Amino acid sequence: MKKTVFTLIISCLALTGFAQIDSTQQYFKSPYIPAFNIRKVPDSSSFTNTMLQKGKPTILVFFDPDCDHCQEATKGFTAKIDRFKDVQILMVTIMQFDRTKKFYKDYKIADFPNITVTRDAIYDLPKFYKVHSIPDVYVYDKNGKLMKHYKKDIPVDEIAALF
Repeated sequence: MKKTVFTLIISCLALTGFAQIDSTQQYFKSPYIPAFNIRKVPDSSSFTNTMLQKGKPTILVFFDPDCDHCQEATKGFTAKIDRFKDVQILMVTIMQFDRTKKFYKDYKIADFPNITVTRDAIYDLPKFYKVHSIPDVYVYDKNGKLMKHYKKDIPVDEIAALF
């Protein structure tokens, strides 16, 4: 009996050691924009996922106001804003509010009503998406389903062609 229990325990331990861990990113398991509550620039008002316009594609951009690649992506989106007129662009950073507000002013984001710059001070969205490098861009269709994911060099023309 002791031998059988011992063999059973060893077998269970061995099986758990060989078990595969599901490493699928959360955004692939649930390919829709998750619930969030972050702060909008320039006034630090609350901005939630329920404020995204239904039936409109969304481009979610994780960025750093001081990142050269992020600045180039922003210039690309704003220079070709007419190709994104029916798309909402949500830019999210974890950086300090004053730096983000300066970015907002420097790039004249107020002139682009379909671009919303936000700050996620509690790191909820970057944690969900496991953001490790920026810019990190997620493109969602009009139904809120993930279409494409881009990292580092953002092909603005390619993204525009999706719409």
